[in-house]
Amino acid sequence: MLYYFCIKLKNNIVALLSSADSALAQRSATALRAAIALLTQHSKKIDMDLLRSLPLGLYLEQPQTWLHKLDPRVKIAWLMSFLTSYSFANNEWRILLVALLIIFTLIARIPRRVWKQQMVWLLTLALFVFVIISISPDGLGVSYQPRLPTNEQVLTQPANASSNDNVPAPTIQNQNYRYILFDQGPVKVTRRSLDLAIRVSTIIFTVIYSSNLYLLTTAPEEITTAIESLMQPLGRFKVPVTEITLTLTLSLRFIPLVLEEVQNLIRSVMTRAINWKKLGLKGAVKVWMIIAERLFQNLLLRAEQMASAMMVRGFTSPSEHQVIWHELRLKAKDWLAIAMLTLFWGARLVLGNLA
Repeated sequence: MLYYFCIKLKNNIVALLSSADSALAQRSATALRAAIALLTQHSKKIDMDLLRSLPLGLYLEQPQTWLHKLDPRVKIAWLMSFLTSYSFANNEWRILLVALLIIFTLIARIPRRVWKQQMVWLLTLALFVFVIISISPDGLGVSYQPRLPTNEQVLTQPANASSNDNVPAPTIQNQNYRYILFDQGPVKVTRRSLDLAIRVSTIIFTVIYSSNLYLLTTAPEEITTAIESLMQPLGRFKVPVTEITLTLTLSLRFIPLVLEEVQNLIRSVMTRAINWKKLGLKGAVKVWMIIAERLFQNLLLRAEQMASAMMVRGFTSPSEHQVIWHELRLKAKDWLAIAMLTLFWGARLVLGNLA
């Protein structure tokens, strides 16, 4: 909106210059041009920062935290542990994974401007999913009836039993178990719906944020080098490991180009001041189809330009152009992270199993 306002103000200045010849109008127009240039530059920066603040996995070059300095293979092991340890785990362990991710982000001293909006959006999404699933029907249709005896029990004796026989006192106490935890009007929360809500919401946060945190603190070259190192045994089975890693590197490097193209299309739509209400649903769908088509055309053009640049530089195949992206070497802090990972899985086996 700020960018659109600047364009409209610029058009007004042009009209002012064409209709007024006084020196005051000229000086005012010059000052307004300078102000518009600053506002336009600032609005473009805000728009790009807004896209870059989304959880899209962009690498944070500065500052270099202790997560940046860990070996990428160790970070892959931690990432896979977060992505797999919640399988067949209890709800307490799933909530603990969310807490661990937040703690890792805080102790890594990643700038607040980087993770604040990402974490807030993900927590909001997880909370929204939690509320929706909690109040949704669980699909069981259970009409619960307590099976435990009540506190007041009446024990009878057979007719032929003597009155001197000792009758044991009841030992089972009512535990006040309830399947329906909350029931007020149309809102009903059951044990199954609450359990399912915790599972789904924690999985959403864990999968998205752990992957984003890994991409945030690991350069694309380090990722490809680590994956190539871990996939080397597959080379004996004629798996094209080098081609796979090269494709992954180009894909990761293509993400900023996609963001740039999306940002340019957003600006072009904003500057045209389209009246969406007058277009209606059919017209709006047509406009967005044109925008999507243009986006794919631009992305294919960028990919073709990248391929042409590689061919001009003499690239023929990945096997003939060996490039050392990153030197892999385990240090003391990496071994410490491996030891902590062992304790992590030990705690998972002891505490995280389903009851």
